Amino acid sequence: MTTETTTTPHHLPGGDTVRVEIDDDHGIGWVYFNRPEKRNAMNPKLNFEMFEVLDALEGEDRVKVVVLTGTGAAWSAGMDLKEYFRETDGKPRWVQHRVRGQGTNWQHRKLLNYPKPTIAMVNGWCFGGAFIPLVACDLAIASVDAQFGLSEVNWGVTPGNLVTRALAEVIPTRDAMYHIMTGKPFDGRKAEQMRLVNEAVPAEQLRERTIEIAGELSSLSQWVVHGTKMGFRHSRLMSWEAAEDFLYAKHDQAILFDEQARAKGMQGFLDDKTYRPGLGTHEG
Repeated sequence: MTTETTTTPHHLPGGDTVRVEIDDDHGIGWVYFNRPEKRNAMNPKLNFEMFEVLDALEGEDRVKVVVLTGTGAAWSAGMDLKEYFRETDGKPRWVQHRVRGQGTNWQHRKLLNYPKPTIAMVNGWCFGGAFIPLVACDLAIASVDAQFGLSEVNWGVTPGNLVTRALAEVIPTRDAMYHIMTGKPFDGRKAEQMRLVNEAVPAEQLRERTIEIAGELSSLSQWVVHGTKMGFRHSRLMSWEAAEDFLYAKHDQAILFDEQARAKGMQGFLDDKTYRPGLGTHEG
């Protein structure tokens, strides 16, 4: 059974809209959207608290992997339209820009470039603006009956913020165009087929599978994992020549900060023959 320790405000920030638990047994920082009465819709307060929580977990040695999930029956229903639109209507433009920027700060700038591995564990509703943090996480696991949707077209607006850009990052154009133009929802199985998530599993297996994947990530050199993920995220937008320089820089950086991991890996592969790529441990 998983042991979970709920941190206190003296150790980590958070508040009414974001809940944090640290699982010392597995090195996981569980971060919850925590507005279940609003299906965990993101409002300015949640955005502020989420940035603070992610910033704190970045320096928390007990946490090797961060899992983003939702309290109750939803992951997140996206942007809280009342607080984002109705309550900013008629206010100065700078107020609207500030509210928008608070969301982008953690959903895109912070989470996309987070130094630790991140997993989106989609336990229920995931709509609209929630697609941005979903895509920004390194990996995503969903319940087969989780519901996804981009419903904005139904109430006369385009997908907000960076949602369209996020879709273009991970799913085929035909699927993206269909769902943003029709607003048709889809379930976890379809999300897996479109590669919006890595896997879709029965709800009762969701947490167990997430912990299993987190364990795989935390067992590796954290510097190597970080260099690998950032190498991929950035080099794919570069020319081949620039990517070569960048990827070698990440390679050398990982060795500089964790030389022992490379030495142990090379010894197992070249000398002891205890590991064979694609085949696992060496038995002969």
